[in-house]
Amino acid sequence: MRGRMGFWCFLVAALCCTAALLGSGFAWARDKQEPLPQWAGDVAKTPTPAYAKDSSHVILFDEYIETVDAQGRAVEREREAIRILQPQARKESCRVAYDVDEKINYFREWTIGADGKEYQAKDTDFIDEGAEEEGIVRDIPILLQTEKIRIVHPPAADVGATIFCESEELMAPWHQEKDWEIQSGVPFVFEALEVDLPPGLNYAEAWHRFSAVKPVEVAPNHWRWEIRDMPKLDLRDVKARPEWEALAARMYVSWGEAAVQGTGNQWRALGIWYTNLETHRADPTPEITAETQQLVAGAPDWFAKLTNITEYIQKNVRYFVVERGIGGFQSHPAGDIFRNRYGDCKDKTTLLISMLQAAGIGADYVLVDDRRGVVDPEAPSLYGDHMITAIEIPADVKDSRLQAEVTGKDGKRYLIFDPTNERTPAGNLPSYLQGSYGILAAGSESQLIALPVLSPDLNGTDEKGSFTLAADGALSGTVDTLHSGPEGADYRLFLKYTDDKERREIWERHVGEDLPGVILDSFQFVQPSSLAKPLELSFKVTVPNYAHQAGPLLLVRPRVLGDLSDPLEDKPRHVPIDLSATGRWRDSFDIALPAGYVVDETPDPVDVDMDFASYHSATTAKGNVLHYEREYVIREVEIPAEKAGEFRKLEGAILSDEKGTAVLKKE
Repeated sequence: MRGRMGFWCFLVAALCCTAALLGSGFAWARDKQEPLPQWAGDVAKTPTPAYAKDSSHVILFDEYIETVDAQGRAVEREREAIRILQPQARKESCRVAYDVDEKINYFREWTIGADGKEYQAKDTDFIDEGAEEEGIVRDIPILLQTEKIRIVHPPAADVGATIFCESEELMAPWHQEKDWEIQSGVPFVFEALEVDLPPGLNYAEAWHRFSAVKPVEVAPNHWRWEIRDMPKLDLRDVKARPEWEALAARMYVSWGEAAVQGTGNQWRALGIWYTNLETHRADPTPEITAETQQLVAGAPDWFAKLTNITEYIQKNVRYFVVERGIGGFQSHPAGDIFRNRYGDCKDKTTLLISMLQAAGIGADYVLVDDRRGVVDPEAPSLYGDHMITAIEIPADVKDSRLQAEVTGKDGKRYLIFDPTNERTPAGNLPSYLQGSYGILAAGSESQLIALPVLSPDLNGTDEKGSFTLAADGALSGTVDTLHSGPEGADYRLFLKYTDDKERREIWERHVGEDLPGVILDSFQFVQPSSLAKPLELSFKVTVPNYAHQAGPLLLVRPRVLGDLSDPLEDKPRHVPIDLSATGRWRDSFDIALPAGYVVDETPDPVDVDMDFASYHSATTAKGNVLHYEREYVIREVEIPAEKAGEFRKLEGAILSDEKGTAVLKKE
């Protein structure tokens, strides 16, 4: 999936992007000076509003006009004015994205400098870059990606200058939706959108995180929306927040097949459109059928067949992007993907659907976004960045391993599976997808589906430590951990992209956050071949000066490892709290006391139970051993801002417990 239907990057560390795709012959810029257009002269008189004073720049004016022909193809004109307010905004510029089936008719720029003089960009001020360099594609291995960005570097762009840009672009013939991003990291003074439709063509609109604005019909079937004084979305220093794109205001207007009445009907129309786009792409070839039959031969049940096929995709089809034009939406044929053994998210989904079909198992595409909250159930749109699979579960199959299950409006059961994620087994679901929404592209049965939030028991860590404390305060011991579910998948990915030296360095730094001065004596990962089994990690540590002398007493922190607390900032909360993942995290630590010491005092137990999470801990003494155990359970992936007080109470209890001290005295 491309652009805003871009690609999901599942790597822990950034991978290399391809080199810049440089263009030449900038036919739509001009060296010949042209006068500042009237609209720009009018906008230049706009005073900088007081609410923009602390921003690096402000958008004074941003206007789009979509002129649609009888076939539904649009020409888009944009006019934009940017005023530079602080030095860090000197590099601000205008840009136009385009692809092989789109054409920039013209792109011009003028600047009124801080000195009041007028300048115009020349041919040499315009450059092309590959879309991946602009961050449209995030950290993905790309073999071919034809989308480009035309960027202008304005002359005299300094504090106090105002930049004016105007462009016109013939959009792709399949582009029949405008995603109007009405909020940014800087404020807008004025913005407008016009959609000029031919007679008989309807439109449908939807709003995300903003109250609907009523349009004005400026001419027959020509509609205009205007918004003034849009504040910037500033999420700096906001902890545990949802994704920026989930909170930023947007508006969608469509004039194609999805321009129907009713939210449910619009989602259905989008699913039908995508179903038709992928018609016959997943048809099995003889080679696919033969491979599939070999994979499922001898499988004892339906789940075993499914697992053999899903693991084949995960292990044998590499993630690479090869797309051109509508190939950002449409997959390659299954036969090509099978033969080449690589593809992006929609390609891997296509091959999976094909192999499942060859095994007699039905499956459909699901268009999603890997950023929870971006797909809004009240705002039908193709806005998203990822593709996954909905696998039909036969009515007679009842299996407790099928946890990531949803039920469609017709009662049909589906298992949701992400074939791009190489480390999460069928039946489970990556945390980034839980609690999200997706478009089930199932022909006439297409619909929006809510992706499940899984039980805490399917994710988390069990950590056990056995330590010995010396009379001088040094601590040494062994730690054994089991990482299951999505957390285990993250560790497997970490192992894939690091070597032994990197792992040791990273883990030593990680453990050092809890144990300053730690020495990692040994270190070993054990990765089971079955993705359903937890990943194991064992290591030995030595920590000088772990306990602190206070006269004849020794002060010891029973919670040796595992910093779970990250308190919210102490200010009113206006956005939801993203808890990232459901799960269960358990710690159990035993500290053998130095000879001649006994436990005189232990921290109080902690018991906090809320609907979205719970935390329980206790410190006890038995013989010469100080024992600490705790359990942290998260039951929801996101809670409303109104629960910030409860969340702060929970975090405060965790923080206090983690800092708790036991007192040892001499016998």
